Amino acid sequence: MGSTPVLKPSEVSDILRKLGFEVVRQRGSHLQFRDTRGRCTTVPAHKGRDIAPPLLRQIAKDIGMTLEEFLQLSLNPVPLTR
Repeated sequence: MGSTPVLKPSEVSDILRKLGFEVVRQRGSHLQFRDTRGRCTTVPAHKGRDIAPPLLRQIAKDIGMTLEEFLQLSLNPVPLTR
């Protein structure tokens, strides 16, 4: 993958929810996500600010994925299961 895209906080939150993560708490504009296996990460949801590539890399690392795997989910949407 050539250049890493910049995603909006809502896009990152949607990807995490597709992977089975839920918001467990919010402190200010930071959403904290956790899944049933105990993996967790924090997504800053500042209005009007995008999430830069270094932070996307860290979020992917926090949940045990590579950045490429994480971004693939944003390109190929996975249907939500309820």
